[in-house]
Amino acid sequence: MTTAPPTCRTRPGWGTLLRTLPALLLVLLAVAGPWPAPHAIDAPITAPYAEAGDGAPLGGDQLGRDVWTRLLAGGRELIATSLVVAVLVTATAAVLGTVAALRPGIGRVIDRAADVLMLLPPVLGILLVALSWPAGGRLALVSAAYVLGVPYAVRLVAAAAAPVVASGYVEAATAGGERLSHLVVREVLPNLRATLLALFGLRFVAAVYVVATAGFLQVGPQPPAADWALMIRENAGGILLNPWAVLAPSIAIGLLAMSVNLAASALAPHGGRKAVTPL
Repeated sequence: MTTAPPTCRTRPGWGTLLRTLPALLLVLLAVAGPWPAPHAIDAPITAPYAEAGDGAPLGGDQLGRDVWTRLLAGGRELIATSLVVAVLVTATAAVLGTVAALRPGIGRVIDRAADVLMLLPPVLGILLVALSWPAGGRLALVSAAYVLGVPYAVRLVAAAAAPVVASGYVEAATAGGERLSHLVVREVLPNLRATLLALFGLRFVAAVYVVATAGFLQVGPQPPAADWALMIRENAGGILLNPWAVLAPSIAIGLLAMSVNLAASALAPHGGRKAVTPL
């Protein structure tokens, strides 16, 4: 029986709460947004690209639809898709990266596969998946973001797991005949919590970027769906007439990415690095 090194646990303070609060508020607003929206997302209520006025606090879009209504309704699917991608990529990278550190032979195969996938530009990867799977919809989008995100994440986890694998308690567990699954789940991954939380935040931001890019290319959500990236594309031609039709969804995407990354950084256990035995 082996004993893992003690990890430092501290209670989250006000600083952590303040750093996670923006992400929580934005996610809640995006999830609940369609319910308080004052109008239907596809109902014209004003002139095309009308300025902000009564009944339309952010003006109208290219068809005279309420920009505020479409902004409230356009974030839920973006967040849900990005969250699914971030969870899948982080979980896959955690297992593959740890196995690569524990079994160098398997690690070399994983590295070569990651090298090949990392050569694929993100936009080209999205278009390849969309063209080869035209009926895939949002599932095709999730698949593209997953394939594009795993190679970078595996490299990061493998690098973080290497010093943990070389520590005495993991070597003792290996010499004791513990199975690979036990070494991955019980010995190595608990000491990578800080890395995995930071990785989740980074992959969520990257997924927002990929999903937003796909929406801008009209791969995934299609008109008249309300989607922040789709709103930017649809209203780019009228930015001088009603800037809020483009600025509002752009600001929302930027705030979402920054706030989630800040929250993941705040929630990462600061004692995680102390669990790694210095080489």
